[in-house]
Order: sequence, then C-alpha cells, then structure tokens
Amino acid sequence: MAGLDKNTPTPTSITVHQASRVLEIGFSDGASFRIPFELMRVCSPSAEVQGHGPGQEVLQTGKREVLVTALEPIGNYAVRPVFSDGHDSGLFSWDYLYRLGAEQDRFWADYQARLAAAGLDRDAPMAGKAGPGCASGH
Repeated sequence: MAGLDKNTPTPTSITVHQASRVLEIGFSDGASFRIPFELMRVCSPSAEVQGHGPGQEVLQTGKREVLVTALEPIGNYAVRPVFSDGHDSGLFSWDYLYRLGAEQDRFWADYQARLAAAGLDRDAPMAGKAGPGCASGH
C-alpha cells in the first residue's frame, strides 16, 4: 500500500489553516509544503474521485471554497480529511501528500487542462459525470 515504503519521509508537523484553506505539512527530510484544500479535494485518492479503473475518474468542480473540517490519522501511514462538502473517503498516505506537495504545479496544470478539455472551469457546479479526473498516478 502507498505510504508504507520505508524510504518515504514521514510528517513531522501537520497544520490545518482554515483561513487560507491550506494544509501545511513538514517532513522528516526537511521538505515543507502548503497544499491547498481545493487541490487535495480535486485530487483525492478515493475511488469516488479516481474511479476503479481507467476512464472512471470523475472530474471535480466547484471546490474552490472547500474546507477541511477534520483530519483523522489512519495508522502510521496516512490521514483521512473530512471536507466541508461531505467527501471523506480519501486516504492520503504520506507518500501521496509528499508528491502532491512537491508536484502541485503539475497537478494544478493537469487539472486545468482536464477542465479546459471538458469545457468547464473550476467553479462550475458538479455534474457528476465520469471523465478525466486528477492524474494521481495510482
């Protein structure tokens, strides 16, 4: 399972910043990231967002104002954020959070490209149809 690799840096600090809507996370290798809640939500590793296979991804929209209302630890390898829109099924492993933070420019660009291809913008209401989701690499 992702997040269990012994070489994956582990978090040394995690802070939920509601006002700026970012998760600040520091890792044991000295890296530190500020990951926007919106990016976490649209790139959630959950099956609800990623689907169960290629082509089943659901493009997320209307998540700019989403908040993280709770952050629950999952063993020693992940956290489960509870988002203000009710989404709570994504387990964010340490390696996924590290990658999301380190490569957030690429994740944002991929997301923007998928929105453009679908003729949508990030503030469009959720349509609930299948289409390209966030390129999580899972």
